[in-house]
Amino acid sequence: MDIGGRLRAIRESRGMSQRDLAGRAGLTGAAISLIEQNKSSPSVASLKSLLDAIPMTMSEFFSEVEVSGAPRYFYSAGEFTELSPQEIGLGSGAARVSLRQVGDASRHALQMLHETYPPGADTGPDMLEHEGEECGIVISGIIEVTVADQIRVLNPGDGYLFDSRLPHRFRNIGGAVCVIVSACTPPSF
Repeated sequence: MDIGGRLRAIRESRGMSQRDLAGRAGLTGAAISLIEQNKSSPSVASLKSLLDAIPMTMSEFFSEVEVSGAPRYFYSAGEFTELSPQEIGLGSGAARVSLRQVGDASRHALQMLHETYPPGADTGPDMLEHEGEECGIVISGIIEVTVADQIRVLNPGDGYLFDSRLPHRFRNIGGAVCVIVSACTPPSF
């Protein structure tokens, strides 16, 4: 996916200049320019800040428009939408996080994700914040989760539930891949 081109097209369709978007997102105009030219890759948290300034969810940004018609109830693993392509992220760790969404969350009140964090991977140096509540269960591996001023290492079978407006971050501090199944309502990521 051409992330920079998509960001530029959305920004322009909303009548925003690079300076406008930069000011709303707390970045420089030069940073926006580099991202739009695909010369710089934002972390998951930085991209979230940019999209919040538009406003648009990550799900909307990466979603392919589903064909209208009969409702869709089932999705094979290959039909999930990747919300964190490999080129997103600061450093090699953040670039490998995979956030795969079931269906088109913009059409539902619930967003469901299959998350994969290889060893050393994280959501980026900036904390995430967005509307809604989120919860998840660790399927395999371990993950360090920070929510506001609390940090906890979760093991397989452990879970979390919190208000997503609180600053939060996920980081695999283990030596094996960590897999999480999570949900967010309303869809806001």
